[in-house]
Amino acid sequence: MDHFSLAWSALRAAVADLADTDFQRPSGCTGWLVRDLVCHLVIDAQDVLITLATPAPAGAGPTVDAATYWKAGDQPPTGEDPLDALTVRLAAAYQDPGLLTFHLDDVGSAAGRAAVLADPGALVITQDEVLTVGDYLTAYVLEWTLHHLDLIAYLTGAAGPPAETLARSRALLETIAGAAFPASFTDTDALLVGTGRRAPTTAEQAGLGALAARLPLILG
Repeated sequence: MDHFSLAWSALRAAVADLADTDFQRPSGCTGWLVRDLVCHLVIDAQDVLITLATPAPAGAGPTVDAATYWKAGDQPPTGEDPLDALTVRLAAAYQDPGLLTFHLDDVGSAAGRAAVLADPGALVITQDEVLTVGDYLTAYVLEWTLHHLDLIAYLTGAAGPPAETLARSRALLETIAGAAFPASFTDTDALLVGTGRRAPTTAEQAGLGALAARLPLILG
């Protein structure tokens, strides 16, 4: 719960610090500008609110945890998925970046408060899966941290994710991968290389050993 709040607060603060011109810069998400990513964060915040207000049916047990919540594929996004394309059109409709940041602050603040008030042991349902609130929010630590890295991918001097959430996200990604990244990898490098956000260097590729064959993990 604390990691969720820390990651989400840091990401929203990074968005609040953006200049209007930054919204037209590319992001670390293929095919998306920064404005498109911020619009996606609004949708993510709405999803958090919806999920926390959607208790699992009586008698249902967990079907996934924080790691198995993620479906790992091997095909990187092209930006042409219908939902991705819709996000781009919706982001463009805001026109004024201030309206977009206001919407994120409004919905995002509510999502943050709902997470703090939620019972970690309660069961919720999302995407036809049942999991505890604690596992759901832990899964979102990885979501927020990766998107924080996406947000600042082409911004000079922008603040990155907190060290605690980077470490927690790396640990969760290693659970998903079923193996640890080499100690020589920083948490940021493990997340970027592990999820295909950048290619490993020759030295990194050698250091990955057998894990290299399982990468990248395209999370969705």
